[in-house]
Amino acid sequence: MADIFDVIADGTRRDILQLLLDRSSAGERGTSVSHIVQQLGVSQPTVSKHLKVLREAQLVSVREEGQHRYYSLSSAPLDEIDDWLIPFLDDGMDDSEFAGASTLPDSAAHAADVVGRAAASAKYAVANALKKLPGR
Repeated sequence: MADIFDVIADGTRRDILQLLLDRSSAGERGTSVSHIVQQLGVSQPTVSKHLKVLREAQLVSVREEGQHRYYSLSSAPLDEIDDWLIPFLDDGMDDSEFAGASTLPDSAAHAADVVGRAAASAKYAVANALKKLPGR
């Protein structure tokens, strides 16, 4: 299996993941290849090639209905990236400051995680939308 960082290093694959995330957040049970092609403006063979890489990395799952395939995000492998990034997100506090800091209750920690992920997702979506504006 390819290294998860190599898999998400490609911009088209990140765009596919973002599209699948947006669609699943909107309640969709899967996204067709033709919808991905239409939304990203990339050829069908290119989308299929990237979906294969994402499928092999277990970042997407596929559901077959007749001749159609519907892809959904499987975000669990992204936990590896989270685990790697956490040490870099230190806000400058040294270990002595952490010793006196109280830990959050599980429900608050979960809420903070959800808000953090939503903020990161929104930041990516806005940056991506700005790149698509004419004259940029």
